Amino acid sequence: MTMETGGNGPPKPIWNIVMVSAIAAGIQFGWALQLSLLTPYVQTLGVPHVWAAFIWLCGPISGLLVQPIVGYFSDHCTSRIGRRRPFIAAGACLVAMAVFFIGFAKDIGHRAGDSLDNPTKPRAVAVFVTGFWILDVANNMLQGPCRAFLADLSGNDHKRMRIANGWFSFFMAIGNVLGYAAGSYSNLYKLLPFTTTTACDVYCANLKTCFIIDIVFLLSVTTTAITTVKETPLKSNGSLDEGEGGSSEPFIGEIVTAFKTLKKPMWILLLVTCLNWIAWFPFLLYDTDWMGVEVFGGKVKGSSSEQKLYDDGVRAGALGLMINSIVLAVTSLGLEPVSRFVGGVKNLWGVVNFILAAGLAGTVWITKVAEAWRAKQGPQILTSPPSNVKSFALAVFGLLGIPLSVTFSIPFALASTYCADAGGGQDVCISD
Repeated sequence: MTMETGGNGPPKPIWNIVMVSAIAAGIQFGWALQLSLLTPYVQTLGVPHVWAAFIWLCGPISGLLVQPIVGYFSDHCTSRIGRRRPFIAAGACLVAMAVFFIGFAKDIGHRAGDSLDNPTKPRAVAVFVTGFWILDVANNMLQGPCRAFLADLSGNDHKRMRIANGWFSFFMAIGNVLGYAAGSYSNLYKLLPFTTTTACDVYCANLKTCFIIDIVFLLSVTTTAITTVKETPLKSNGSLDEGEGGSSEPFIGEIVTAFKTLKKPMWILLLVTCLNWIAWFPFLLYDTDWMGVEVFGGKVKGSSSEQKLYDDGVRAGALGLMINSIVLAVTSLGLEPVSRFVGGVKNLWGVVNFILAAGLAGTVWITKVAEAWRAKQGPQILTSPPSNVKSFALAVFGLLGIPLSVTFSIPFALASTYCADAGGGQDVCISD
């Protein structure tokens, strides 16, 4: 039995929202693997540590360019299967293709001529970077229509929009837990022995196995959602059978008009969201690397003892991210009652930004404590930091799950609310 949905008509049953939100678990499974394992993996391809950040720039750049374009065409799509579902399906397929390129980069590079003896593998790097950029484009192509679909399912009910984004955030946390758990387990490759090859060692094979599992999981939840929850197609004249329709204004014109007509609350929302992500980006990019280098004192390319310390730190970082995701999941489901307790979602967002600042400041303090402990031990003694240092580091990971749950939900809920009040296209507004 399928469930039909149109535009901004009456709110749909909560199970429609849950089914579409579940796609976030598949998306975030892959993101969790990226965040926990790919910075160390890039360095095994011979990419210098300092250049890793430039590879990660593709996320913000693709989000800036892709989301408004996808948002516009999603709002105006006249496909017989609906406005959002074609983009969700295409995005999921592109994610699967990109993840394949990333996981098999070393094998493809080796077959193309990379030497096993050369620490820098240019062909593998080229394949990896290509897959990485496709992955970021595909994720933006997938997430925007998913959130817009949730807004469509919520109608003009602001409370239902917050609940929908809370569920989306919850399933993002579930995907994080699965991804970080898979990334922290070093023997997962034994499930698929063929992943170990001449060019791909155990670490690489483990990453490859994780990505294969991600492909199967994402395609499964996406197929289930888009075949279970149906949409009412947009008519060629820009109207739906019920509710909101799209504007016939050209793409550039609609984007320019959207910015010109933004009210002060939306500008403040955009500014605070921008500052939030400036704060989050370094942590999300270097969290496991921070544990390996700064907390555990290891090195990617050092002695065997230093490399072991680094690997132990990365695995501890993956555990920290899993703790972070559990806190994220629990907090996401409690945002609605907590926001009422503190006087509204805007007050809640303000409070958690102070928690974010405190957590990020805590990483600096932990680094100093770990460095002081190593200096006291002497350079010849290479061992893991004491349990209290590791516990404090893991506590910071857990604490940051609270503001992350708000970052993943409240801004999108507010954007959907402002958009609905202004009568704009959901996907374009959310991507803005």
